[in-house]
Amino acid sequence: MNEKRRQRRDFLQNLAITVLAVSAVLLFAQTQLYSLSPEASLRRFLSGSAQADGSAVSQQDLPVTAPVRVAVSGPYGRYGSITATTGEDDLLRGLLREVLGSTGTFTHCGQEEFLQSLQNTSVYYDFLTTLPLSILAETAGTDSPSEPSARYLVVSGPQDPVSLFLWDGDTSYLRCSTAVSLKSLEQTVSQYELGSAMFAADLAEQDINATDLSPCSLFLEQTPSLSSLTSEIPAWDDSLLLADLRFNPNTKNRYTDNGTEVISESGRSLRLRPDGSVTYQSGGDGTLSIEAAGDVPTLKEAVAGVGTLLNSLLAPTAGDEVLYLQSIRQSGSLTTLTFAYHVGGVPVRFSDGSSAAEVTLDHKAVSALSLRICRYTATGTPSLLLPLRQALAIAQRHPGAELSIGYADYGAGTVEASWLAD
Repeated sequence: MNEKRRQRRDFLQNLAITVLAVSAVLLFAQTQLYSLSPEASLRRFLSGSAQADGSAVSQQDLPVTAPVRVAVSGPYGRYGSITATTGEDDLLRGLLREVLGSTGTFTHCGQEEFLQSLQNTSVYYDFLTTLPLSILAETAGTDSPSEPSARYLVVSGPQDPVSLFLWDGDTSYLRCSTAVSLKSLEQTVSQYELGSAMFAADLAEQDINATDLSPCSLFLEQTPSLSSLTSEIPAWDDSLLLADLRFNPNTKNRYTDNGTEVISESGRSLRLRPDGSVTYQSGGDGTLSIEAAGDVPTLKEAVAGVGTLLNSLLAPTAGDEVLYLQSIRQSGSLTTLTFAYHVGGVPVRFSDGSSAAEVTLDHKAVSALSLRICRYTATGTPSLLLPLRQALAIAQRHPGAELSIGYADYGAGTVEASWLAD
């Protein structure tokens, strides 16, 4: 009996030693893989998938999507949505691709002409933020010059071919001709059930005072039912985070300062705060960089490369939230990008007005990065929204503001949809 026990004990010991040895080899291999490949941090995008050969994900293959509010107008009504993304609706994405792929020369127009375009047979796109036209075109799968920048796009008749109208959300109104026929626009519009969605500029017809609001505030026929969200700071795997940021996952150069873990290596630093904030500072050696054909990335290369990096950092802890580009600006060799979260096409705003992420590139190298790691999960319980008339009455306190629906995160653990006046 003792001999059998001894044999069983030896077997279990050998098995444990084997498992530990294999685990050590795999960990060492992973560490070396991230250390040796200059593009290792760019491997995963959204789903965390990698190419079979271990090379960086090709930027031209990356899906680029964005939240967008849309309004489809025809002779007998208007369809509206505040929960769309450019990756979901093939009809609207296809129309946008045709239009942006065939734009002519832009000329200035006035606000009145822009607003009139909404009353014709038209499709309206609101990208929530002002971005270069080349980036908006990328969401539709086509190319366009970087200039001008726009937030609102309207594809509008009644002329044939149709025109494209742009507004940057501030002072610039532009229009241009396209190669898209009026018939093609009408066929797209006919696929939607046109109801009674309205812009703020239309509300006077219903004896509703909205004259002080931004005229493109969009209101649906029925107040949408949006789920409340739970918000949490998820636990993350330090070794994955370090590897994606090109640190040695087994580094001993780390200490805690008032609850913030500080990691340093070769002049670079990483700070992990208890509130889920991650801050990275480069040592100026280009250790962490994105893929680009030239010395300074194009705007599209910057968006693709930085988006890939951020999504690789977030993939292990992701919930229902998705990052989207808020702004991009380029001056000389420096490119700065900011990102926000959306859930189901509805933006999430932090109460302090900060972004979800901000990244600065110096040439192709990441010189600074900040990221708020949050996980949002839809609860299925509807958020309670004020009726439109009450929301409009409150919005009168903010002349010129746009009234819209979004999620407001006050750090309380539960996030509700609410009316926002921007």
